[in-house]
Amino acid sequence: MSLLEVTDLQVSFPTADGLVQAVRGVSFGVERGRTLGIVGESGSGKTVLTQSLLGLTPGGRISGKAMFDGVNLVGLPNNQMREIRGKEIAVIFQDPLTSLHPLYTVGWQIVEMIRSHERSISKAQATERAIELLGHVGIPRPRERVSDYPHQFSGGMRQRAMIAMAISLNPKLIIADEPTTALDATVQAQILDLLLRLQQDSDTALLMITHDLGVVADIADNVMVMYAGRAAEKATKRDIFYQPHHPYTKGLLESIPHSSAAGDRLIPITGQPPSLIRLPPGCAFHPRCAYVMDRCLSDQPGLVAVGDPNRAAPASMGYSDAAQPTSDGLGGQSWRTLDEAPLAAPTAGSAASPGPIGDHRSACWLPADATGLSEKVEAVRVQAVEMGRTGKAAKIAEAIAAAPESEGSVIA
Repeated sequence: MSLLEVTDLQVSFPTADGLVQAVRGVSFGVERGRTLGIVGESGSGKTVLTQSLLGLTPGGRISGKAMFDGVNLVGLPNNQMREIRGKEIAVIFQDPLTSLHPLYTVGWQIVEMIRSHERSISKAQATERAIELLGHVGIPRPRERVSDYPHQFSGGMRQRAMIAMAISLNPKLIIADEPTTALDATVQAQILDLLLRLQQDSDTALLMITHDLGVVADIADNVMVMYAGRAAEKATKRDIFYQPHHPYTKGLLESIPHSSAAGDRLIPITGQPPSLIRLPPGCAFHPRCAYVMDRCLSDQPGLVAVGDPNRAAPASMGYSDAAQPTSDGLGGQSWRTLDEAPLAAPTAGSAASPGPIGDHRSACWLPADATGLSEKVEAVRVQAVEMGRTGKAAKIAEAIAAAPESEGSVIA
């Protein structure tokens, strides 16, 4: 059973301009000791999704269910939420400089975090624990640095201090909201290694929100791709990278710079994400989709099982990542094309039997077997589009192909 099981979560905000539909019926689960990566462009609802679980979206209208260790977080009274927030579920925010109070020492803030939940512990005991935690996350001379202010720490050290605060009470779940975005590539790799080590030591579940697919490749077990407040695709990390189905997921992968394509044009996704106040009818991605069909303009697709039923899918993510696309700690310049990277063989102790195809779900009207990046799969997509596109959909596709950013891409 999942530690966190979210079902049909919806979050909206009434504004003077209209109702902002930030999260629209998202469902997912996270098991103990596993990592779910949530990716998507800015404005796709990633942060609002996770903050709503902890009551950090004042003014928001929240519905659905979010069962955490047997407790429904949606609608939980503030006094009960305070017992969970910080102790059972910890958060690592994107910018530690704005998350840490500038007028209090780092040690004082960690001590306050500990004593607010463990009232029987003395200040001296909490301080010793803070020193131990700072050392555990790799801050040198922790006994001295515990009395420093946030501005005296580097960006990487501030993020380490935030991680120390997050793990101070041994939470069951850590929500990491783009924790490496503001860090250089070397420090980013160190922070990811630290999170993985801490997760292995304590069997903590991790929700990783990020724009960086290199981070997802390094740390995630399963991935949920979000677009316009909904889940566009959900699958194991391996399926997302090697067998994508949704055109948005495919577009994200194709926009990654590859070391073997130095000097070539990047392949961007045309257009901009839609307004969450005035969403387009049907599939929200259709104004930017090279595979737009007539049905996409009026019918909103639900998440359905996709994949080739004759393909053996891994039952778990217990596979060697050596051949998968990963970040090299130098800004992602070691990405290889997916065709260059052979599928990695199972490691010792990994499950050998095929997993259920239903583990891979996509919200798209393309055929269910149109998963992957091969020429054969592309032919399946093209055939489906030719049969399902007329009139207005054809004009949208022509406008996308004529966009300046589409030059050199597969849609031109």
